[in-house]
Amino acid sequence: MAGLDFELRGKLAVVTGGANGIGFAAARLLAAYGADVWIFDLEGANPHDAALQIGAKSCATDVSRRESLDAAFAAGGTPDIVIANAGIVREADFCDHATEDWERIVSVNLTGAFHTVQSAARLMKPRRSGAIVLTASTNSYDGEARLAAYNASKAGLLGLVHTAANELGPYGIRVNAVCPGLIRTRLTERYFSDPEVLRDYFRQIPLGRGGEPDEVAQAMVFLASDLASYVTGATLFVDGGQMASKFGTWSEAAADFREGRWRLR
Repeated sequence: MAGLDFELRGKLAVVTGGANGIGFAAARLLAAYGADVWIFDLEGANPHDAALQIGAKSCATDVSRRESLDAAFAAGGTPDIVIANAGIVREADFCDHATEDWERIVSVNLTGAFHTVQSAARLMKPRRSGAIVLTASTNSYDGEARLAAYNASKAGLLGLVHTAANELGPYGIRVNAVCPGLIRTRLTERYFSDPEVLRDYFRQIPLGRGGEPDEVAQAMVFLASDLASYVTGATLFVDGGQMASKFGTWSEAAADFREGRWRLR
């Protein structure tokens, strides 16, 4: 049997929020498979420096501003692949959640994704092909405390995925999402540096550990590639089994927590 082929030479790929974390891992992997990659990110995230590391191109872009995003697509050209990954998070108790924080999170995570998908789809439709992957979350499904705006924005992405897949399918454009669990990035490093937090959090994850950005990027590239040519409107969990574990998997009766993960004795 021939090996799986992720050859992406000749493909133009755009990654929003691509200067750090999961977005950068996706951009790096797309480039490694031969795609011509553009990183769209805020100026403060240094997209130019990130792009230089992987032989990509960059454009300072605010996805919450349609004119900024349209200008970026005009500079980059019609994409074959779009990873709509830009997102932010801020924590607050539900009753203390500031309106301005709610509006900013929704404007980036949900409205920004809408702008990204719509701008890309308008360019892709005449060619009758394209692949779009959105970064949703396990929080698209659950109500993790202190994350009301983030949870709502990520839940909204699933409605966007389903609707866009339905309407764009006739044009040969596939739209899917990944739903990462707890992944080690600069935004989550404070959790990964606290063994006691990880002990309890990872108790609920069958694989007993957190994820790495490359593990999410691999799922994104699969969905963006021709290997997923009959997959659209789907969500792929990249969460170590967290959403399959209602009551938790690990206990001290049969396992130890060491070196940042649970392990059977």
